[in-house]
Amino acid sequence: MDFWLDLLFGNAVGLSSILVIFAALGLMLFFGGYFVYKVLSSPAPH
Repeated sequence: MDFWLDLLFGNAVGLSSILVIFAALGLMLFFGGYFVYKVLSSPAPH
């Protein structure tokens, strides 16, 4: 736990890297959910 607190609040590089990781995960979840939504809501091709 001390490692994560030092990584988050110890310097700006650790905080920015954590933010980048969470932003990338958020984008992947959003686009994955959007893809599944579009596939399920699209009309049948024939």
